[in-house]
Amino acid sequence: MDEVLTAKDMLPNSPSSSSSIGRNLPLVSAFLAFSIAQFLKLFTTWFKEKRWDSRRLFGSGGMPSSHSATVTALAMAIGLQEGSDSSSFALAVILALVVMYDASGVRLHAGRQAEVLNQIVCEFPPEHPLSTVRPLRELLGHTPLQVCAGAVLGAVVSYLVRNSL
Repeated sequence: MDEVLTAKDMLPNSPSSSSSIGRNLPLVSAFLAFSIAQFLKLFTTWFKEKRWDSRRLFGSGGMPSSHSATVTALAMAIGLQEGSDSSSFALAVILALVVMYDASGVRLHAGRQAEVLNQIVCEFPPEHPLSTVRPLRELLGHTPLQVCAGAVLGAVVSYLVRNSL
């Protein structure tokens, strides 16, 4: 009996023809959490500033943190699917922590520095060479509350997606 094994036969969980990318729990959870967080920014901006700003759909910063929602949903979905003792889960958790630390630390302070620099440039006389420089983006990072809200959103989305797939 000369049986020939292919590379596909050797994979532990080789995808069958009936599977699709839409059934990939971590991927669907992450994209959905990101999309919902970005969409919610329209309403949180309106609630805070009493104006609609469609640029919030694609911008960084604001409530909730879409980066935190994305990486938390990814980590949670991997944990739900593969278990909390898997290497993939460990990797996703470390990635999530780095992203959330960066969002509430480095990027938040970079945005605050951009605010100060923009104020300084606005006070320059018109003949100053930097007076016509385009303003820096100020909304870069997140407060710890915005990061936590994004993380909670990501966890909830991941849990709900798991129950629906």
